[in-house]
Amino acid sequence: MDGPLVSRYLTLFTSAVLVLFIVNRADAAQLKLLVGGAVTESVRKIGAEFSRKTSHQIDLTTNTSGALQKMLRSGNKADIIIVASSAMDALEKEHLVIPGTRFDVARGLVGVGVRAGAAPPDLSSADAFKKAVLAARSVSYVDPKAGGTSGTYIAGLFQRLGIAAEMQKKTVFRNQGSEVADAVAKGEAEIGITFTSEMATNKGVKLAGFLPDSIQLPTNYSVAIPVGAPNADAARAFLNELKTPLAQAAFKEAGLEPIKNRERR
Repeated sequence: MDGPLVSRYLTLFTSAVLVLFIVNRADAAQLKLLVGGAVTESVRKIGAEFSRKTSHQIDLTTNTSGALQKMLRSGNKADIIIVASSAMDALEKEHLVIPGTRFDVARGLVGVGVRAGAAPPDLSSADAFKKAVLAARSVSYVDPKAGGTSGTYIAGLFQRLGIAAEMQKKTVFRNQGSEVADAVAKGEAEIGITFTSEMATNKGVKLAGFLPDSIQLPTNYSVAIPVGAPNADAARAFLNELKTPLAQAAFKEAGLEPIKNRERR
């Protein structure tokens, strides 16, 4: 094969590859994800792998489940929403997610964090937890007004334990669980209470333990495609990505329990 012919074939091959690349990029979507704080880090990792395999890009917004509910209610468009199952129940009743797209992805537990190097409190029982938070100089959790699942629960728990008034005086409210972890790491709060997955990535925080079983809040997180999703086909592909072994590993790495039986009956 002479030089000009080889050169011609190389030119044609390069052009074909370039056309395929352009077509692939043209078909790529930018997926808008609304993600609850407890599963954010896991979904970020899953999204990075999804982008690598498909060229679809991920635009991730993280907030409390309550805040994300409000975003959909106010008309914000999104391709995927992942929130606490109780919040998803409400969205289904309001017909804000596409029927048949919902399933549970992971379960989170609420834990107690202290600053790295600090002595962990006794969390062996509900009474021990009560004594620990009463003895602490300051306690941080998500402000219920921000719509956080854990914060709303903790406020109610303090009411049931009869210590709401005492705790109010020394509570350091934050708007998201990751901010609770930051408050502990910076010494702004002695104890932080939120989903363990929101503390796990902060190196300035040590997980002291989980809330005792008698006062624990196991919380399932559910995914669905919102009604009016701009990129519904790509969103369905992302739903499948959430079922892969890599996704399961990402949830487990963050301290969440992957939910394998995801089919909703």
